[in-house]
Amino acid sequence: MTLANPRADRVKQVRALAGRSARSRHGQFLVEGPQSVREAVRHAASSVRDVYLTPAAAARYTEIVDDARAAGLYLHVGAPEVLESMSPDAQGVLAVVRSSAPSLAEALAARAPERAGRPLLVAVLATVRDPGNAGTVIRAADAAGADLVVLAGESVDVHNPKVVRSTAGSLFHLPVVTGLPLDAALTELRDTGCQVLAADGTGPLDLDELLDDAGSGTTPDLAGPTAWVFGNEAWGLPKADRDLADAVVRVPIRGRAESLNLATAATVCLYASSRAQR
Repeated sequence: MTLANPRADRVKQVRALAGRSARSRHGQFLVEGPQSVREAVRHAASSVRDVYLTPAAAARYTEIVDDARAAGLYLHVGAPEVLESMSPDAQGVLAVVRSSAPSLAEALAARAPERAGRPLLVAVLATVRDPGNAGTVIRAADAAGADLVVLAGESVDVHNPKVVRSTAGSLFHLPVVTGLPLDAALTELRDTGCQVLAADGTGPLDLDELLDDAGSGTTPDLAGPTAWVFGNEAWGLPKADRDLADAVVRVPIRGRAESLNLATAATVCLYASSRAQR
C-alpha cells in the first residue's frame, strides 16, 4: 500500500526527527537521500528502523530495495508529497535509523579489520559547531582510512540532518564518539599509545617538515599512532586546548590564501598521516 496522506501522524513523527529534542526523545534520526540511505542499509542494517521511497525512487534505486528486503527491513512506498513532507532533502529516499552512542573504548575495540595491521589514526573535533564541516571531516576521515572520529566538547550533534547528509554515508563506515570533554578523550587516546597533534595555523612545526623527517626521531613521527585535533571554525584551538597536544602543527600555505577552512585542513593532515602510515 502506498502512503498517500502527507498530514498523517506517521509523516509528522518522521518530520519531527529533524529537531534535536525529538531525536533525543525517540533515540532515532533521519537519513536523507539515496547515497546515505544506501550506506545505512548496507553497513548498519541492524540500526535501520524504516526505509521510505517514492515509486520513482523505488524503481530507480533497486539496490536499496533489494538490500532492505534482504535485511528484513520495513520498506514503505510513499507518494512524492509524503516524502517531501517528511523531508525536503530526501530526494525520494529516506530512512529512520536508531541512534547509537559508542564509548571511546567500544569504538577502539570495533576497529575495522582492514586497519588492524596499521597504527591507529583518529580525528578529534574540538567544539566544532558547523554541521557541514563536521560531516565533511567524518567523510574525509573515512576516505583517509582513519579508525574513528571523536566530537569532543560542545560540538554539533552528529545526528543533525545536515551532518548526516554531509558525511555522504561515511557515518555508517566508522565509529563516531560524542559527549566527551576534550581532555578526557585525549587522555584515553594517549593511553592507547597515540601521539596527539593539534592542527593550528600558529603551530611551530610545518606539516611538510614532519613528512620529510619521518622516522628521524627529531620531530613527531606521522607513521606512528596519531590523534589529530581540529578546532572550532571561528576561533581555532584555544591555547588551553593546544597545550593538551604533544605538538602543534601548521599546514603550509604557499599561495596568497589567508588560511584553510577546517574541513580542508583536516583532510590534508589526515591524508599526510595516512600516507606515512602506509
